[in-house]
Amino acid sequence: MTKPSLDLTPADAATELRTVRDLIRYGVSRFTEADLDYGHGTTNAHDEAVFMVLEGLSLPIDQLDPYVDARLTLAERRKVADLLHARVETRKPASYLLNKAYIQGIPFYVDERVIVPRSYIGEILFSDLIGGDDFTLVEDPTEVERVLDLCTGSGCLAILAAQIFPEAQVDAVDLSADALEVAKRNVTDSGFEDRIALHHGDLFAPLKNRKYDVIITNPPYVDAEAMANLPPEFRHEPQMALASGEDGLDIVRRILKEAPKHLTPEGGLLCEFGTGREILEAEYPDLDFFWVETANSFGEVFWLTRDQLKPGK
Repeated sequence: MTKPSLDLTPADAATELRTVRDLIRYGVSRFTEADLDYGHGTTNAHDEAVFMVLEGLSLPIDQLDPYVDARLTLAERRKVADLLHARVETRKPASYLLNKAYIQGIPFYVDERVIVPRSYIGEILFSDLIGGDDFTLVEDPTEVERVLDLCTGSGCLAILAAQIFPEAQVDAVDLSADALEVAKRNVTDSGFEDRIALHHGDLFAPLKNRKYDVIITNPPYVDAEAMANLPPEFRHEPQMALASGEDGLDIVRRILKEAPKHLTPEGGLLCEFGTGREILEAEYPDLDFFWVETANSFGEVFWLTRDQLKPGK
């Protein structure tokens, strides 16, 4: 078979390309030619194409080898070719085109009412830092009774928390009513409806005086300069879920100020905020931030206990 031209229409591509391998190779070529931006679950053209082809065919996204040379029906090829072309032409994140994102292998419904979930907190919740044998942030997950997920978006972290802390009631808060509609769908699909309560409001406001053993949050944290220079893919996401003032830390500061009032004596705050570690450490010299390392980050997630936080700071 001759190498397809990169300017094929989706219909022509569906006719010429026959296998999963063909479609992935074609997707990589198109994505590279279009100089797409990534960061919504993948970091390069190959991984993006693999995700889109496998998810588009309802195949396991972590099992390429068994299917790579599978011959596809014309209808399947048309569907995937349309998806690959839409990724280039619209510059929408793949997860919006497929209405699917994964954290720790768990699927979640997403659309443009929420940012595409990509938090490091999911990895941390599933690590030995929670209930492990050595150093832990939370020694016994079964003793956690109440968890709060601030800025829940799609509800993914609240759902993961319900899984990791099996005895806990989980409150999930977001300022966006649209985002909470997406979260409601995911909570229903998760089977944790009896343990997860969704709240509409600004950070701690709808929670009155409730206190929590664990607070997790992946709040908006993009600074003004970065917001002004967002790649097209990120401009499809809700700006209110990204922007957080001139240096990106406005909401983090509010959380640090208010969190002590909502933590139990042994409770702790796990917060992901991107860059700005140096700013926080300089601004809060009395806070003993514990910086949590993940597979692809360091200095972007911190843990603080109730005792370490200073009320009114």
